[in-house]
Amino acid sequence: MTGRIEARLTELGYTLPQLSPPVAAYVPAVVDGDHVWVSGQLPMVDGALPLTGRVGSGGDGLVSPGEASGLARICALNALAAVRSVIGDLDRIQRIVKVTGFVASDPGFTGQPLVINGASEFLGEVFGPVGQHARSAVGVSALPLGAPVEVEMVIAIHP
Repeated sequence: MTGRIEARLTELGYTLPQLSPPVAAYVPAVVDGDHVWVSGQLPMVDGALPLTGRVGSGGDGLVSPGEASGLARICALNALAAVRSVIGDLDRIQRIVKVTGFVASDPGFTGQPLVINGASEFLGEVFGPVGQHARSAVGVSALPLGAPVEVEMVIAIHP
């Protein structure tokens, strides 16, 4: 039986992906009490990054802010797969508490909040008010595997 949240994902046109294996020595998510701490998720699709490189507005082979926003959405979807792997049923999610987004940024690019809006808006579409969260959007010089964006979350769950 599909839960309410997975049904909502389907209604929005998304399929919860299989969990991508970690790229280093960590686990994708950990339950501690009534919270799930989700490790940084890359925008992996079928085991590969659809785009690599830094985000910027100047062209010249850069990932555009719009493309990066779409990748942040994929990161959030992958984070939900990580959550499901440790709690089984996404309907146990009580609230998305915190989202931290990292954007591999070209020097001078300051649109990190707009990029991470891809993840935040996705969570709002899926969860409604429960998806509203505190957030940080940080520019960095590089991310693992050359990913343009990475997203981590803290999620409150029902027992």
